[in-house]
Amino acid sequence: MTKKKSEKNPEEKKRKKVLTLEEKYQNLLAENAELKDKWVRSAAEFENYRRRTISEKSDWIKNATERIVLELCDVLDNFERAMHPEAEKNRESYEKGIELIFQQLDGVLKKEGVEKIEAFGEEFDPQFHEALAHIPSELEDNKIAAVIQNGYTMNSKVIRPARVAVSNGEKPEAVKTNKDKKKKNKA
Repeated sequence: MTKKKSEKNPEEKKRKKVLTLEEKYQNLLAENAELKDKWVRSAAEFENYRRRTISEKSDWIKNATERIVLELCDVLDNFERAMHPEAEKNRESYEKGIELIFQQLDGVLKKEGVEKIEAFGEEFDPQFHEALAHIPSELEDNKIAAVIQNGYTMNSKVIRPARVAVSNGEKPEAVKTNKDKKKKNKA
């Protein structure tokens, strides 16, 4: 009898093991499904977060430009008033009005961190200047002899380099003399 009991026990143990393995497998499948669901939800949340932050950033940019555009509209309104025919009759007040508008526009730009690059007479620096010509001048070689278009920085970053003509170190009279000599030699 003891043998029969011992024979049943291994079969029963085996059956219990099979059941427990089956249960474990089902539990793992359920856990896997749960984790997959959490992962899908997390991925969806992250995608929604990414879209929302992109939208918010876009709104911030729009609002930032809206503020400066409103200030520029005031400048435009003043130009419109200055261009009115009645304003042109009194030349002195017309010139004063244009000067005030210039100062207003300059103030708006300075408030935004925009500054003019001072270039005339300065040493040529390719980080701030764009050379369009090499010309004779009274200035030393590699000095800026003429500003063709002003350059600007915004918060210490160059947003437009100054377009300049750079001195080649020759005096204008010396250049004329050299040209005259060349003409005489050709004749």
